[in-house]
Amino acid sequence: MNPQSSDKQKAQAFDSYVKKILKYAARDYYGQMKRRREREISFADLTGAELSKLAVTDKYFSDTHAFDVQGFSIGVADIDLATALSELPAEKRDIILLSYFLDMTDKEIAERLNLANSTVAYRRNSTIKNLKKIMEGYADE
Repeated sequence: MNPQSSDKQKAQAFDSYVKKILKYAARDYYGQMKRRREREISFADLTGAELSKLAVTDKYFSDTHAFDVQGFSIGVADIDLATALSELPAEKRDIILLSYFLDMTDKEIAERLNLANSTVAYRRNSTIKNLKKIMEGYADE
């Protein structure tokens, strides 16, 4: 056998091997791209509602109305509710804010405001009714 033909045969075998590897690697790559195209959706193809689900809007403290109650600063994000709360007398507003925003019990509120438990419960219930009337007025507008 000729030494040159052996080297030539090895070179051809290596060339064939490399071409086969590249062929299958390209086939795998194109298969992956096809699967990706079938599963992925372009942003341009999404509707406005679908795009809004992907977006996040930051809410800053400037969007809230702050009430100071017994050393606590309570932020209310809903503008209508904040306006309605502003219309209430301070002692009744404090009871509502402490009860519903700070989850205090009637007993805890009574201790803080130096009132009887029954007074706190009565004021809270009457203020809720009053607040409901105020909020219904906003809904009518």
